Amino acid sequence: MTDSFLANVAEIDWLQYPGHFGGALSKPLVTPHTCGSRRIDHRISCYQPMAHVAEHVHKVQEQVYHVLEGEGLLTLDDERRVMRRHDYVFVPPGVRHSFTNTGIGPLVFLVVTTPVEDGEAPL
Repeated sequence: MTDSFLANVAEIDWLQYPGHFGGALSKPLVTPHTCGSRRIDHRISCYQPMAHVAEHVHKVQEQVYHVLEGEGLLTLDDERRVMRRHDYVFVPPGVRHSFTNTGIGPLVFLVVTTPVEDGEAPL
């Protein structure tokens, strides 16, 4: 069993992950590397204006995006949705998706992914 884990977001470094561009940064909160989580990957992300994650698709992972601040354009397959503060979306496996900050300030959002390991299917 994984031990409990308590941390403060301010103490975690911002990282830029592959496929994230233009000031798209994330802090890994609950992940296998931070606390030994085996089923959940939970991050907070901050994208500067026009920063984005490239379009990709997950084979088996489910994701939830929850916007805390700012505005962005979420693409799900061929559909585009504007997301603002307090909006959230569930992205099932097999759905092509990308997210871009289209606002004038930072886009801050939470991402929850399960299961932790998936890989990405080629587009």
